[in-house]
Amino acid sequence: MAYHQEIDGQTERVNPLLEQYLWIYVSYHQDDWNTWLPLADLCYNKSDHSLKKPSLFFTVYGRDPHFDLVHVTQDTPAGKVSKKLQRLHPDVKRELEVSINRFKRYSDKSGASPPVFNPDDMVWLFSKIKSTTPTKRLSKRWLGPFSILKKVSTHAYPLKLLSQWKSVHPVFHISLLEPVKTSIIPNRNRKPPPPFNIEEEGEWEVAQILDSKIKRGNLWYLVEWKGFSQDPERSTWKPAESLNYCPELIKHFHPFYCDKPGPNSSRA
Repeated sequence: MAYHQEIDGQTERVNPLLEQYLWIYVSYHQDDWNTWLPLADLCYNKSDHSLKKPSLFFTVYGRDPHFDLVHVTQDTPAGKVSKKLQRLHPDVKRELEVSINRFKRYSDKSGASPPVFNPDDMVWLFSKIKSTTPTKRLSKRWLGPFSILKKVSTHAYPLKLLSQWKSVHPVFHISLLEPVKTSIIPNRNRKPPPPFNIEEEGEWEVAQILDSKIKRGNLWYLVEWKGFSQDPERSTWKPAESLNYCPELIKHFHPFYCDKPGPNSSRA
């Protein structure tokens, strides 16, 4: 997949790096991972090598690759890729920040004292909870943020979890928690939006449709709620008839996932 494949040690090093690229870019269904491999391979090969600076790409071709999407026109197929990458940029930035924080865990060999959290502090939770995504290795690795309820010991804190997580014990070891960094920019830290009222019923506003299935002869959709796009655990299955207020989102979903059941699918 990268240069010098015959070297086992390098392969063992490259594969985890490519995997890390993939879980940043891959969709919820994880059915597009192979389309991101060329980009992941290019990113790896154009990075400065820790021992063989400059990059492997420069070593072979004598120049750095052109990777500028600013001048891509809309009437070329590459324009679609440009749009997709622009939409992904905020999510990728957050995932990279979380990935960097992972290597600064307080259980490392430096012997640093554990952090102290106070009630109502917001933290990220390292994902060890079973998700509805097909592959755990490409799923989001951090959930939340959640608020600290209290301090039960120097290394354990209970969190205010979602009401539907009744089977999950709310107390977690401090090695599974990362503090949420507050932004110095005003109004940058946003709370989840208030309930979006539909026909006088409390509902969360739908961000997008993630999946569909037939359950007991009825069509159901997996819904991602607005304000919780970074936490797949907050996505819920809803019957199709309860989503009549967002037909455009349903219409947008099916052309991309033609193999998924829709309104005209057999209910047998």
